[in-house]
Amino acid sequence: MSPETDPGTLRPGGRTARVRAAVLRAAGDVLAEQGFAHLDLADVARRAEVGKTTVYRRWGSATGLVADLLADMAEQSVPRTETGTLLGDLRANAHLVRSTLADPRQGPLFRAVIAAATCDERAAAALHRFYEVRVAEWAPCVEQAAARGEVPAGTDPHEVVRAVSAPLYYRLLASGGPLDDAAADRAAEAAAVAARAGAYAA
Repeated sequence: MSPETDPGTLRPGGRTARVRAAVLRAAGDVLAEQGFAHLDLADVARRAEVGKTTVYRRWGSATGLVADLLADMAEQSVPRTETGTLLGDLRANAHLVRSTLADPRQGPLFRAVIAAATCDERAAAALHRFYEVRVAEWAPCVEQAAARGEVPAGTDPHEVVRAVSAPLYYRLLASGGPLDDAAADRAAEAAAVAARAGAYAA
């Protein structure tokens, strides 16, 4: 694969799938342990116990690895929960985000990827695609709430979902506040209150 090809567009099977899984797991380990600056394809190949040539040919660069890792994470994310109420759905989303960011491996991994995105356009594009997938997955809970009359017609579902996770990412990246269940509940409740009040209506 050339560096210009998006690795995440491939859906390999068999041995190729096993190689991809091993390489992405190794890349995630390096990101979580050492950050993007230390993501070296030869080191990843060694950790994954695959040939360097395979890794260089398929992913081409550290950024290509990050792009494919994010695509895989989006594919593997827990499906949306439907509780029958806007607040219940947003709480489920908030607790999923909280558990991911508070995870001893996933939290540092996300910090590393976000740091990479601030200085690398391809990493930024991959991160944007990841969040587009995740927000789109949860947007129907707001659309269903609008159909039930819980929020005004024309409420932007994507903005509501983003409003849930934003305070939790702030704690991860800026304030250092605890990423606990109380923080997740507050984030969901604040977004629900604002949505019901029409803050996200066109």
